[in-house]
Amino acid sequence: MSLYLLTGAAGFIGARTTELLLEAGHRVVGVDDVNDAYDPRVKRHRLAKLGAHTGFRFFELDISKREALAAADFGGERFDALLNLAARAGVRTSVENPWVYVDANVTGTLNLLEWCRQHGVRKFVLSSTSSVYGGSDATVFREEQETSHPISPYAATKKAAEALCYTWHALHGLDVTVLRYFTVYGPAGRPDMSVFRFVRCIREGEPITVYGDGSMARDFTYVDDVARGTIAALRPLGYEIVNLGGEHPAQVNELVATVERALGRSAEVRHESPHPADVPRTAACIDKARRLLGWEPRVSLAEGVANAVAWYEAERAWAKDVRA
Repeated sequence: MSLYLLTGAAGFIGARTTELLLEAGHRVVGVDDVNDAYDPRVKRHRLAKLGAHTGFRFFELDISKREALAAADFGGERFDALLNLAARAGVRTSVENPWVYVDANVTGTLNLLEWCRQHGVRKFVLSSTSSVYGGSDATVFREEQETSHPISPYAATKKAAEALCYTWHALHGLDVTVLRYFTVYGPAGRPDMSVFRFVRCIREGEPITVYGDGSMARDFTYVDDVARGTIAALRPLGYEIVNLGGEHPAQVNELVATVERALGRSAEVRHESPHPADVPRTAACIDKARRLLGWEPRVSLAEGVANAVAWYEAERAWAKDVRA
């Protein structure tokens, strides 16, 4: 069995990826600063579940702090790979405070790449985002298409992190897989994302906010599918960028209707103008994921939303008070 260093362990994707690695018998050292980008109670909830595994150790540390990270050896063992799933995520908030995104996504990635070089870690997995495709009008987004025109600071910082990864691959031979995630959702999800917001608000009888007329489409991807793909990316590939997406984009109006059916309740919808940093549509081509990783999504939007609703009902005593 292998030993992995995984940053962003308290995060949505990071926690589920950690859980699947532990269930497979691997050991994981998790790192997270448990910041307040959204309600830390959700992060503590995820960490509590991970803490039940004997193969998990946790360090609370900010990867953007170069000296603190350089001084950490995380137990002194040799890691088989580092999975950098730590990030400041979110398009709209990145416009309000781009500096914190540069710290976490660019400086943090640089610090981890250098940590790998100094400690002899030969494999690096980076979580990136479909946002790097910008406002592309392509029918589907392919890894080889132009990504030099991001329209949010969040996307720009992730594009910069991808470039840094290639540099460390070229200079130091680091094996890197960059994963571009497409709108990940599921149980214990991010409270600033639409699925969590819609489930909570509709369940509690509060209005939901839809930006634009609801025709904006996203390639929703279930968290377990993304975690499986992330683990599959641990194989040696040289340097590759791979999309992980649900392959079936759905309009926001369709998502609302799906949540309504899962809850058996109707939504009160309020419309606001679209944000200029939002893209109208995302759609993943996953041919490369199939070819290189043997991966494809398994969970439909209806099944995934039902699972998110079930989690919310089970945790409602505290989750109903969670805000982004």
